Amino acid sequence: MVSTPIRPLIAPLFVPGDRPERFAKAAASGADAVILDLEDAVAAERKAYARECIRSHDLDGSRTIIRINARTSPCFEADLSALRAVPFSALMLPKARCADDIAAVHAALGRSVPVIPLIESAAGLAGLPDILGAPGVCVAAFGSVDYALDLGCAHAWEALLLARGELVLRSRLAGLAAPIDGVTTAIDDPVTVERDARRAADLGFGGKLAIHPRQVVPISRAFLPDEAALSWAQRVVSSAGTGAARSLDGEMIDQPVVERARRILARAAKPHA
Repeated sequence: MVSTPIRPLIAPLFVPGDRPERFAKAAASGADAVILDLEDAVAAERKAYARECIRSHDLDGSRTIIRINARTSPCFEADLSALRAVPFSALMLPKARCADDIAAVHAALGRSVPVIPLIESAAGLAGLPDILGAPGVCVAAFGSVDYALDLGCAHAWEALLLARGELVLRSRLAGLAAPIDGVTTAIDDPVTVERDARRAADLGFGGKLAIHPRQVVPISRAFLPDEAALSWAQRVVSSAGTGAARSLDGEMIDQPVVERARRILARAAKPHA
């Protein structure tokens, strides 16, 4: 496996590629990356216009991800042809099903780039080992809405828990960064957004896709340790001593628990957008 590193993405924000007046606002939203979308957010008759908007815009390539159309789409080749001279940090590939889909991106673009495969179907989930082992893959993301549609299940936490757990597990086995969770469709309910993001963080995801600027803050907040977690971690590390197993507040503390506490403190200390 040859993976391509990319800086951690906690709350990357989708923006329709045919709405260039929103590009700067999205970049200023606090999101750690902007995902310029050529796929679902853009009507078929406006896709050529969206490609031209992205190609002609002065982009900050270090914070720009571009979601192209799926390999099976008639727009796939046109998207990649238009993007050959465009600066970006990664391409997001929807409906990824196998390693050949990733290879097709590099071939059509004419060079190797970081790729974020979106897992959006039963076939994509079954093909995870193949997909995540493909050269260029930097981190995986969960296309939860399309996945629920493919399986005919509810777009609900319980119904999608198995898929989420598999994505976290397979990313770890592939040596990749923790995956990015799918969207919460509620854009005016920060409590629900933060709850969903915190569940994803607890499960082992590294971030969550945002579809509106109002979701950025609650997602970002959820992936930082809260006061209770920080207090617990500080007390565990302070009592570490020799590393031998011991009891603290009625809880058995051994070396793996101490290491988890140290990771919580390290995560809280990292600068965050």
